[in-house]
Amino acid sequence: MNEITQHSEKKLVLAAGRAHPELAAQVAEELGTELLPMSAYDFANGEIYVRSGESVRGKDIFVMQSHPAPLNNHLMEQLLMLDSFKRASAKRITAISPFYPYARQDKKGRGREPISARLVADMYRTAGADRIMSVDLHTAQIQGFFDGPVDHLFAVPLLSDYIRTKTEGEDLTVVSPDTGRVRVAEQWAERLGGAPLAFVHKSRDLTVPNQAVSKQVVGQVEGRTCVLIDDMIDTGGTIAGAVRVLKEAGAKDVIIAATHAVFSDPAAQRLAESGAREVVVTNTLPIPEEKRFDALTVLSIAPLLARAIREVFEDGSVTSLFDGNA
Repeated sequence: MNEITQHSEKKLVLAAGRAHPELAAQVAEELGTELLPMSAYDFANGEIYVRSGESVRGKDIFVMQSHPAPLNNHLMEQLLMLDSFKRASAKRITAISPFYPYARQDKKGRGREPISARLVADMYRTAGADRIMSVDLHTAQIQGFFDGPVDHLFAVPLLSDYIRTKTEGEDLTVVSPDTGRVRVAEQWAERLGGAPLAFVHKSRDLTVPNQAVSKQVVGQVEGRTCVLIDDMIDTGGTIAGAVRVLKEAGAKDVIIAATHAVFSDPAAQRLAESGAREVVVTNTLPIPEEKRFDALTVLSIAPLLARAIREVFEDGSVTSLFDGNA
């Protein structure tokens, strides 16, 4: 009887790819566990080999991988890990992608385009993922692309709590870089004591990637500290342009807050020279030393990921982590 009970006990296993070992180690520490030993390397032609160093049969395994450039390599490595655990008879497999790959390609903007975010969800499912966990999806409808549970985590509490302590006594305005993120801006405003909202009107050419032009501010920003929010910063052109427009409109200071620091060149230089007082991001993606600058603050997302993993493992409520705002 004791032997049967022992084998029926749930066992949590955390595995991670090679993209962001620092974050993986932080999550493991928060959980009070060790990372699953993994062997992973690249063949001369670019093919990837993965193999776990221990049995995962019957275990509840969480497979974490960040997706910085080269994104496709890291995505493929995670898919191979998922497939290997499925074939090794893991009981339940959760794919953790703090920064969801191809999230910006969530719809057809023009004819003959793929819906790449949906394809990624299909690949996760085919590879063996029973559920997905991610942070601040670019659009909420991506949750519907996956045929299974999706744990959509939010970095707003982490980022807003930090900024609230740094701006005590200042007159704040929450600024969305475009109209598409006004709902998120409303959540920010509520957490910052009912701060007023503004947004920056911009235009984008769908045929040219990573380019948008910030034009004018809608809302009251003169003499105020503006908290400019976004889900990600890629090349930094949109955000840097928004800082310029806000300053021209009379903003006293600008603080940038974003979840995902993609920081494709020349983002670091643009942000450092933008005139923003501080740039606050999380470590969903690794930020190499050469892309760090004096005004940059990086907050760890590891405690949030660890709490969500624990809730999933114990069949608890991930929604409860956000006071019902999940």
